[in-house]
Amino acid sequence: MSTQSAWSTLPHDPLPGRAMAGSGWASRPRYAPSDFITLLWRERWLMLVIFLVIFGVGAAFALTLKKSYPASASILVQLGQEYVYEPRAGDAARGAVPENDSLVQSEVEILISAQLRERTIRRIGLEVLYPTLGEKYAAAPPAGKAQVMAKAVEDFGKNLTVGSAPDNPVVRIGFEHESGEMAARAVNTLLEEYLIYRRTVLIQPSSPVLERQRVLFEDQLAQADTAYQGFLTTNDIGDFNAQKTALTGLIGQIETQRQMAEVTLQDRQARLATLEAQLAQVAPEIGLFRDIDPAAATRLAALRLQREEMLSRYLPTAQPVRDVEAQIVQLEAGMNTGRTQTDGARRIGVNPVHQTLQTDRIQTAAEVAALQQSLAAYTRQAQQATDQLQRLAIIEPQFQALSMDRDVLQSSVRDFTVKERQDDAARQIASETNDNIRIVDRAVPATRGDSLRKPVFALAFLFGAFSALCAGLIRVFLRPGLPTPASASRTLDMPVLGVAAYKGR
Repeated sequence: MSTQSAWSTLPHDPLPGRAMAGSGWASRPRYAPSDFITLLWRERWLMLVIFLVIFGVGAAFALTLKKSYPASASILVQLGQEYVYEPRAGDAARGAVPENDSLVQSEVEILISAQLRERTIRRIGLEVLYPTLGEKYAAAPPAGKAQVMAKAVEDFGKNLTVGSAPDNPVVRIGFEHESGEMAARAVNTLLEEYLIYRRTVLIQPSSPVLERQRVLFEDQLAQADTAYQGFLTTNDIGDFNAQKTALTGLIGQIETQRQMAEVTLQDRQARLATLEAQLAQVAPEIGLFRDIDPAAATRLAALRLQREEMLSRYLPTAQPVRDVEAQIVQLEAGMNTGRTQTDGARRIGVNPVHQTLQTDRIQTAAEVAALQQSLAAYTRQAQQATDQLQRLAIIEPQFQALSMDRDVLQSSVRDFTVKERQDDAARQIASETNDNIRIVDRAVPATRGDSLRKPVFALAFLFGAFSALCAGLIRVFLRPGLPTPASASRTLDMPVLGVAAYKGR
């Protein structure tokens, strides 16, 4: 036995009085890094036992772990009709859509829902996906089947991973199972069930609220129509607005025609006065023609003819010729001075100017009388139309109230009918398609599986070594006395001159 080992086997006696009498630092052994190697080597058997126990337990647990095969798929989430806000009534915030991250998170929550996992397990078959749980489920009573299924849903959720990156519309789905084919089948079945299940979550089922409200509005509209028609019948009105517009237009036309008639009447009255003044100045009768006595001219012609005959028998200087010429000259002078002119027969008749003026006066007087009667008729018509318009103005507030209620109810019935039809069409379209969800990649069976055996072995080794080291250090620090000559020299601040082997009693 070496001197060092002999020293280490000595029972640890109390320190000498000098060390005890000194300050507190002398009561604690001082170690150097080289001392720990020696001290830990002395505890090697304890450390080895602890290491083997812990490592053996970890290795046994690692051997129980089975290899799992991962399967993954991905989907592309886009904005769909089911995310567009459609108010039940009115147009407030119509067409509002959520942000892309909110939309993706909604789809992720649907993918990780327990209801979807249970639907997937039931479609695949519990005995196929988890044979052990399937046997328990088959043997369990009705009250225990729910617990077994809940355990299967929980296990499925532990092996299921669903996630997405920020500002990325792609959602990735992963699942691990002991069988690669079963893992791929589970992921693909989950996707198929997800496309069906999301419709029941996002698409609101047909609600009788719209129909009940529409029927209520239709009943109110029927009552409003009855009151409206009764109002028209009581007041003898076919179309209130048309009749009011017609009366307003009629009054305007009558006023226009009355003003034109007044202007025309003034013109005709002025013309009649002028015609009467002219008639007073024109004689009713005038001479139509007057005959002039042609005896002097005839006589002159006869004398000239006689002179010519006489010239054929006499010389121009003959007395008979000169007598005839003297008569001719005297007759011509009398004719030129008008002494020989005498009136013949005269004819007097109606003056055509007076007759024309009289005719115009009679026509103008008739026109004046007609215009005066027209003005009286226009005045009566305008008064009647004004009275009817005033009557309509009195009952117009009641008509407007009835008409407004009727129009509002008609609009409400139309809006709710359109909304009901649109909701039915939207549900039908959405129930038959998932255009906003695109499967980017389907799961395929993995050829290589993953296992935690190696990490568990490594962790067991590291934990066993660390525990053994800690146990050795604890054992070293808990031993009383000075473990080595070097430690004794440093602790007592005295040189060690020799080491003697310890002998037991």
